[in-house]
Amino acid sequence: MRTIQSLLSEYGESHQNPTNKLVHWVCVPVIFFCVVGLLYSVKLGVNILPDMPLNLAIVALALTILYYVRLSPTLAIGMTLFSLLCLWLCRVIEASGASLWQVSLILFVLAWVGQFWGHKIEGKKPSFLKDVQFLMIGPAWLMSFIYERAGIKV
Repeated sequence: MRTIQSLLSEYGESHQNPTNKLVHWVCVPVIFFCVVGLLYSVKLGVNILPDMPLNLAIVALALTILYYVRLSPTLAIGMTLFSLLCLWLCRVIEASGASLWQVSLILFVLAWVGQFWGHKIEGKKPSFLKDVQFLMIGPAWLMSFIYERAGIKV
């Protein structure tokens, strides 16, 4: 298994253009949220708490966090916090009466259009076309910049 540093470096190779980087700062978190939102919409018929049904997002995020822990326990903490924020936003959207899956689907499509536009400007194909694992590295790549700015080692 490759190290987190080698994965982040390889991911960064196709993300050098400032416009593409900016697009990623917007679109990658939106895509992550949208996947959580779509999975959150799938209830599993069991309540975790009296007013909180277990959903597919919780199961998927638990597995996702385990993946990040294998790569970097420190980075997994930030990804866990972001995941919890996504879960909270899903709960808020559902409580508002809006259709979470519809909101997630619309934002998902728009964010991917943005991603491909950013890569067109970059002149390089998205990393996940080379290795699907990079779909998971994108959010961690952004988190690594936050860590760097805060002086936290990945």
